[in-house]
Formats: sequence, C-alpha cells, structure tokens
Amino acid sequence: MNDDCSEKHYRTDLEESLCMHIFSVSSAMVGVCLTVIGIIQVLIMGQKATTFADDLLAVDALLFLSSCILSYWALRRRGIKRMHTIEQVADTIFLCAMILMAIICMLITFDISFQRSLEWMNSR
Repeated sequence: MNDDCSEKHYRTDLEESLCMHIFSVSSAMVGVCLTVIGIIQVLIMGQKATTFADDLLAVDALLFLSSCILSYWALRRRGIKRMHTIEQVADTIFLCAMILMAIICMLITFDISFQRSLEWMNSR
C-alpha cells in the first residue's frame, strides 16, 4: 500500500514538474517569437515587403501562449485526472509549436540564402 501511494506521489510530482517546464519554456518562446517578428520587420522595412515567416511566427506565438496558459491551468487543478488531461493538451500544443518554430527557422534561412544568391548574381 505504501509503495502504491509513493508511486502516485512521484507521478504527481513528475507531472507538476513537466507542467512547470512547459509553462516556463512556452512563456519564453512567446517572447522569442515576438522578438524575431520585430527583427524581421526592421530588416525588411526598407523593402516595403512582408514575409510569410513573420505571419507564421505570430501564429507560433499564439500556440506557445496557449500551451503556457494550459500548463498554468493544469498546475492550478486539484484533480490529478484533470491535471493530466490538460497537461497532455498543453504538451501536444507545445510540441506542435516547436515543430512550427523549426519550419519557420528553415524558411527564414532559405529566404536569407535566396536573397544573398540574388544579390550575388546581380552584382556579377
């Protein structure tokens, strides 16, 4: 009986720890997304153009914000079953947002490389 109780306590502590990590990293990633949007806007200001990447970053910031709010909500829940369900949703959204962030990084890298290639070809 004591082992069963300690296992539940360990699992609850582990889930709370995971929620805390999702909460802190998600909130930091919202800031990263907003910072990169600002940097992109400054870089392209002279070109009078918009990029698809900054639109995706805005969506990504909302996904991270959703994950952050859900993980906070899971931490505030008293019932373990509810906490676990909310934490799973927050975790799934967080992973989707991280995958989207990697895709955005690839798009930005491709765009920068493509622009440099065009500049190099035009200078010849």
